[in-house]
Amino acid sequence: MYNTASKIIVTCNRRLSAYLEKEIIALGYTPVKVFLTGVELQGTMQDCIKLNLHLRCASQVLLSIKEFYCDHPEDLYDAVLDINWTSIITPETYFSITSNVFHDSINNGMYANVKVKDAIVDVFKDKGLERPSTGPLQDAAVIHLHWKHEDAELFLDTSGETLAKHGYRRFPGRAPMLESLAACTIVAGKWDRASHFVNPMCGSGTLAIEAALMASNRAPGLLRNNYSFMHFVGYQEAIYLQEKEIIKNQIQENNIIKIIASDISNQAIEVARANAEIAEVDHLIDFQICDFRDTQVPQHEAGVVYINPEYGERLGEIEQLEITYKAMGDFLKQSCQGYNAYIFTGNLDLAKKIGLKASRRIEFYNGKIDCRLLEYEMYRGTKREVEK
Repeated sequence: MYNTASKIIVTCNRRLSAYLEKEIIALGYTPVKVFLTGVELQGTMQDCIKLNLHLRCASQVLLSIKEFYCDHPEDLYDAVLDINWTSIITPETYFSITSNVFHDSINNGMYANVKVKDAIVDVFKDKGLERPSTGPLQDAAVIHLHWKHEDAELFLDTSGETLAKHGYRRFPGRAPMLESLAACTIVAGKWDRASHFVNPMCGSGTLAIEAALMASNRAPGLLRNNYSFMHFVGYQEAIYLQEKEIIKNQIQENNIIKIIASDISNQAIEVARANAEIAEVDHLIDFQICDFRDTQVPQHEAGVVYINPEYGERLGEIEQLEITYKAMGDFLKQSCQGYNAYIFTGNLDLAKKIGLKASRRIEFYNGKIDCRLLEYEMYRGTKREVEK
């Protein structure tokens, strides 16, 4: 696994694969295929270690170990039984099974998981060895099954717990945005990581923290110490520690940009500051307790203003939010000239109340909610004057 290249599938949430592809290319890899929820490439387990530590937009890094024809649960059992699992895990290893199954013979994905688990355990029993422990926790070795129609494939899930959570948000706050989504929406915009980043209505601080991590070139792997790849036979800690040292040496804090996070709630700012401390970027963020309209946006300069307001499906009343959305438009016009402004919302009817014409409307999902990242170019003076 460490020396032989195989198929690697890096998964992500829907509408994030284009940004994940850019990350993977930036790391020096050439994607084989990009699809709705992931990117395929070739590599070894050593490459999986690197991907796990660097990627901001990913969910799981899966290393293929077998593709096979499968039209019945017994076909699945036989194919898994045929793998030499003692070369992958030991009797002392705790392992779990995850799956995506789309087959007429399976009406409960847990049944397929059980067939995989039974076959792995039977390999050990047939060799006279103790059976490994197994269960639902994904904090040790994780095996993933993808079975669609008559095609099945087994992977080593080298991540375990999802990479979409970056490890600093111990205090999520109300209606938080998943870290991977926050990172992708920032990448989708025009922020160059060398100009100001202003985040009114910061809530639990996810957007500001992700911006600070990017500006200081801090990789997500700095905040995590356990991955599934550590629990497979052949794991060499030296390889992991070498990659960890690389990302430590990449940290840069010699820029002078301002990252500002404001919220009217004192409790929200306390939560955001606590999360930033865990991420080790609290010293890079200027926290302000104020109404979003009173956020101290650096004037006569440039950067990004990014607001992620409530949008009615989960929090707040529509009537009050209509007033808030109109006020956001006024704030951008009056206080954010020269900036690129972004509003992330899952309510396009409310977005009409902003009173500005978006230059781009970028599609995302927040969970199951169809959302848009709306981009506004806040010119100094009029657009006609700028174009002259």
